[in-house]
Amino acid sequence: MALEPFACFMDVENSRSYIDELYSDDAYKCQEAIVCLKNAVIGSNKKKGSVISQGIVPRLIALLRDESKDYALRLDAAIVIGSLAKGTESQVHSLIYYETVQVLLGIVVNPGTDRRLMETCLGALKTVLQYPFAPIELLHSNIGNLQRLIQLASPNSSIQCQEYVANIFVPLCHSSHQQKNLCQANVIPFLARLMTTQLTVLQVPALKCLAAMCFTNKYVSDAVCQTCHEERSILDILTVLLSRTRDVQIQLSASRCLTYLHRSGSLRADDYRIVYKTLPSLARLCSEDFDEDTRATAAETLAYLAEIDSELQRLAAISNHLICSLANLIRCPSPLSRQGAFRCFASLAANDEDIRKRIIEMEGLMEEVLNGLKDTCPEVRLSAVRCLHSLSRSVQLLRTTFQDHSVWRPLMDLLVGEPSLELLTVVTSTICNLLLEFSPAKEPMLESGAVEMLCELTKHSDPALRLNGSWALMNMAFQAEQHVKSKIINTLGTDRIFQLLGDADERVIMKTLGLLRNLLSNTLHIEIIMSEHSSEVLRAVNLVLDGPHPPEVKEQALIIISNITAGARDKDYVVSDNKLQMGAVFVVRNLMDKTGRQKMLRESGILENLEQLLHMTPRDSQFYEDIRQEILRFDFSDEH
Repeated sequence: MALEPFACFMDVENSRSYIDELYSDDAYKCQEAIVCLKNAVIGSNKKKGSVISQGIVPRLIALLRDESKDYALRLDAAIVIGSLAKGTESQVHSLIYYETVQVLLGIVVNPGTDRRLMETCLGALKTVLQYPFAPIELLHSNIGNLQRLIQLASPNSSIQCQEYVANIFVPLCHSSHQQKNLCQANVIPFLARLMTTQLTVLQVPALKCLAAMCFTNKYVSDAVCQTCHEERSILDILTVLLSRTRDVQIQLSASRCLTYLHRSGSLRADDYRIVYKTLPSLARLCSEDFDEDTRATAAETLAYLAEIDSELQRLAAISNHLICSLANLIRCPSPLSRQGAFRCFASLAANDEDIRKRIIEMEGLMEEVLNGLKDTCPEVRLSAVRCLHSLSRSVQLLRTTFQDHSVWRPLMDLLVGEPSLELLTVVTSTICNLLLEFSPAKEPMLESGAVEMLCELTKHSDPALRLNGSWALMNMAFQAEQHVKSKIINTLGTDRIFQLLGDADERVIMKTLGLLRNLLSNTLHIEIIMSEHSSEVLRAVNLVLDGPHPPEVKEQALIIISNITAGARDKDYVVSDNKLQMGAVFVVRNLMDKTGRQKMLRESGILENLEQLLHMTPRDSQFYEDIRQEILRFDFSDEH
């Protein structure tokens, strides 16, 4: 008498005879073995691991793809593979290694595959593709694969089949190319149909997929806004799904769709769907009436919605006691909750001083932010710094709360080790604000090696970090004492200044010129710096004047010349440099081309100085003739 399947597996799990039966040519023995296997692996990751370690997966795949085998045997092989796919991450890695995805996809898209076998393989495929390391490019390699999946999930197919396909599409949108590929396969009308089915199991994945397709993709977002289903636009469908009577996950997912449509540029910030529907919905979902994951995701989405629009930030801050809701969320245990709350606070506080004041007045809030800087989760640390960066734009907070908590210390600590590029960028942006002249943190930061750190930052390969380094040094040099200025110029070095003035990023050039301007802003300091570095400074200014820069950049160089001319007492450095004089004249002419600046140049005495320059130059020199020709090109007429 044969043993029961489960008992059979328990007896032979590690025996060679059991494996031999699975490889047997005897269809009955093979079927018995695979039934034992099927019943054993259900719900047991340990037994799944044992099966994989014994090298049985290739045999399962061979049985599954062999159309000459008995149908029941192939179906059971598919069921076992689907069960193994629900195991641990390492077990799924093993399935992918044996090219399981290719086999499952081939069976699914084959028009001759039996419906039940197709759905079983579809379910296994859905499970594997949820992992970030899954080979999703296999589905994108042929647009016919995507179109075939849509056909399989027709309105006449089972709910389960439609659910599988909808969930398969969700992770297929990692890049703009993939998003566009789905769009061209006509996935959007398919998703629109699922969104109107009134079935949560279909609506939620359809909404998640639509959101993923629209994220930072104007092409796809425009297509979504232009798509209708049964004479209803997708925008109208999404708006209806925000109703409080809908499942919470439907409300949240529809809000994300509309948020991404707005941020992609396809829906204006003042559109009623954004102002009166999406924003209030997200603010409400942040309240304590909902579970923690929902609140965290709503906060993260709301942060993104209002991130670049000050009016949406203002509206959000007064919606549904949002600031109190976020303060409660920030104290929740999950990293996702703290991350979402910090990120939303950062968004709300980006531009408005009153909102910053309301946020910082929440009891214990600053302590929570500082705790966030030390969190073990990198995403929480990053969001906490973003929050701090927005708050650091407040002069009052820099002088009070930031000083009381010595905020600069934990910020500087984050620079130790190897912080991520994103974290490094936000930390250094915040440090730029802490180094403003009126910030009490400036002196202790100087004593803690800020100059050396920032000078090193200007050498970074990332332009945003070079910008932050030069920007922070510019702030540090503003109205600074002579010893600070000397330390900056000696640590940075003139060679590095030349390199920054030749940077590919025009913003870096502007901040470096701002640094030079602040270094040369005091009569005594000008004399000291020019006595040691006159040739280097003049060469640097000439570099900008000779370069193909717009007038705004050359204007900064001209101001530096003006500072030197006004401040140098013992020697006229500018007059001794004909090339610099000529460059200055050229800049003034460019500035005069800008409407509204002629009066400013006249009142500042610059035009008078130009006339004096002619009198100071020998008439028989070529330089005199060159400068005369440039001045003759000026339009000295009064403005309208």
